[in-house]
Amino acid sequence: MALAALSPQAAIAHAMLLQASPAVGSTASVPPTQLELHFSEGVEPSFTSVEVADSNGGRYDATGLHTASGDAATLLVPLRQLGAGTYTVIWHATSVDTHKTQGHFSFSVSP
Repeated sequence: MALAALSPQAAIAHAMLLQASPAVGSTASVPPTQLELHFSEGVEPSFTSVEVADSNGGRYDATGLHTASGDAATLLVPLRQLGAGTYTVIWHATSVDTHKTQGHFSFSVSP
């Protein structure tokens, strides 16, 4: 068992979404100006994409996606002005070790 933990297979990891702000499934009373995605390992912003869309398909993610200063595992996504409604976030991340992951979630704004 101990040898299995030390094998190269055990070293392979992927950037999994651990936390988001606004939180997954939450309702924000104040429209956020940016989305924060916290991953289990560093991500490469140049090879990562995040879309934030309303129920009509209108896009609210702005240009300038980047990692937080000194924290390659936290991705910051600037947002356009959000109104009341539900927003879907679709993300495709490439970790610093080039593994790709993807997922989606929603949050609402109810000022």
